[in-house]
Amino acid sequence: MRPSELQRKIPDASRRVLNIQLKELEAHELVTKKIYAQVPPKVEYFLTDFGKSLIPVISALGNWGDEHQDRLREVILKRD
Repeated sequence: MRPSELQRKIPDASRRVLNIQLKELEAHELVTKKIYAQVPPKVEYFLTDFGKSLIPVISALGNWGDEHQDRLREVILKRD
């Protein structure tokens, strides 16, 4: 994905925070960055095979959150 596509999918994240996170993911070899030699410059990020190996883990966490969303809401509301 291009950074602008990621920004649209995560509108609450600032461009600066998104860039920091992408650099960290790249440093951990979870994503790779491809820079195209054109004007204007074009950059795309791709999941590496190592990054793709996290998809089942993230999916399991998402399922757990879905199954416990009512309790999680209660806990969050109590805290606030």
